Amino acid sequence: MTSGTVIPKTPSFRLDGMRAIVTGAGRGIGVAAAAALAEAGADVTVVARSAEEIDAAARAIGHGTRAEPLDVSDLDAVNAFFDAHEPFHILVNNAGTNRPKPMWDVTDADYDAVLGLNLKAAFFVTQACVKRMIATGTAGSLIHMGSQMGHVGGPNRSLYCASKWALEGMNKSFALDLAPYKIRSNTIAPTFIETPMTKPMFDDPVFRASVLSKIKLGRIGQPEDLMGAVLFLASHASALMTGTSLVVDGGWTAE
Repeated sequence: MTSGTVIPKTPSFRLDGMRAIVTGAGRGIGVAAAAALAEAGADVTVVARSAEEIDAAARAIGHGTRAEPLDVSDLDAVNAFFDAHEPFHILVNNAGTNRPKPMWDVTDADYDAVLGLNLKAAFFVTQACVKRMIATGTAGSLIHMGSQMGHVGGPNRSLYCASKWALEGMNKSFALDLAPYKIRSNTIAPTFIETPMTKPMFDDPVFRASVLSKIKLGRIGQPEDLMGAVLFLASHASALMTGTSLVVDGGWTAE
């Protein structure tokens, strides 16, 4: 005799049949995100300004990953790109930059560079992507690469914090606008991740020690530390999550 207990079926992390696009995918976190999606069965397109870099990334990832050069700060090019492609089910907004310096040294050009790529480009890449999704009735998941600095402050990070805090608010509003279309929007907020962009910073022993004193798990993050979060938010395993943030910070923001 059976008890009559019904065991729920674990949602799949597989992404077979889904189309995914990752921006800023020539190296570091972007390559890791694209690899995670491709290994889970997604049809992945990687984009960045440098054709040579993304071509190499696509070859290394394999699984049929395609590389297409795209400057996400060129809004006309962004709109033309999405108009020319089938709608994507998964967008990873990863392109970003930083110009760390005390707030009194920040220039107008610094402001435009950081906010222009981290916020404006992220906004309009998402807009172009979801217009195609909505027009074709395509449900899916938007993943914006934020930062722990979108949840706390940091010295010499006024522009970066401004852009990442704004991204968090933008994400919540996206989630509300897009929920009726079954399009989810979430952020991932990593701590310091060792990438080609950040590696030179860790050559400074004082800076490295200050970072490690805040990361309670005692180590600098690696791109692999974000792959599970990307896969989770892209897949049906996170089907009821929208408008929130996965903070992957080793305990930085816990105190």
